[in-house]
Amino acid sequence: MEADMIKGVEIYPLKQIPDERGKIMHMLRADADHFQKFGEIYFSVVNPGAVKGWHLHKKMVLNYAVVSGMIKLALFDERTGSATRGEVQEIFIGEDNYCLVKIPALVWNGFKGIGTQPAIVANCASIPHDPKEIVRLDPFNNHIPYSWDLKHG
Repeated sequence: MEADMIKGVEIYPLKQIPDERGKIMHMLRADADHFQKFGEIYFSVVNPGAVKGWHLHKKMVLNYAVVSGMIKLALFDERTGSATRGEVQEIFIGEDNYCLVKIPALVWNGFKGIGTQPAIVANCASIPHDPKEIVRLDPFNNHIPYSWDLKHG
């Protein structure tokens, strides 16, 4: 596991097993120490330059892995009493950095497709989707101190 900036966010490198036929891409096992509970698995496709966010889950723990393409994942901690309250974390994940990012409930998150192809984001969520436990913000007009713009230099 890599060091995390926002309390409770965990990053785990994932194994890929290539052979001449293709490859196997691991994501999450029920016997892994960081596995909590299975709710559902879904895939989100994001086009290059498109932003999906911001959203916050009141109960759901997210387990993201990008199986194709690349994304810029942004996180913001607004949790009362958190040691990292007010912190922003940015993680680039996908084919060039194949890993699992575990995001605790109550952490704002969103992602932007980067590169030239759509990215496929897999999420093994701790509970089934419930529209009553998610909060959404406009990705560009909100109080979160983050810009989705490309950063040069």
